[in-house]
Amino acid sequence: MPLTPDDFRKMALTLPEATESAHMGHPDFRVRGKIFATLGYPSDTWGMVKLTPEQQKLFVEAEPKIFAPIKGAWGRQGATKVHLPAAKKTVLRSALVVAWRNTAPKRLAAQLQDE
Repeated sequence: MPLTPDDFRKMALTLPEATESAHMGHPDFRVRGKIFATLGYPSDTWGMVKLTPEQQKLFVEAEPKIFAPIKGAWGRQGATKVHLPAAKKTVLRSALVVAWRNTAPKRLAAQLQDE
């Protein structure tokens, strides 16, 4: 069953201190005020996770039908789009956790060391 924006939202909001907000007309997900993921760009079937360039390379190589770099400078810095209909829950959860950890303060990020 294809994943939906609601699935993405629910998974993002299960992470410690994650909140939903919006910028540039798209829902985003933040930890302590910093964005780690967004929804709805370039269309409703896509999300974005904020990875490092090295992490992005690993996700794109492992799952090229799910992940692709965002075009331009943001993509070169690790912003990675997620094609929701192609994604599996475990893979999406993994990417969201990595993006959340990249953004959360170290002490808070330590709460998810087991994943």
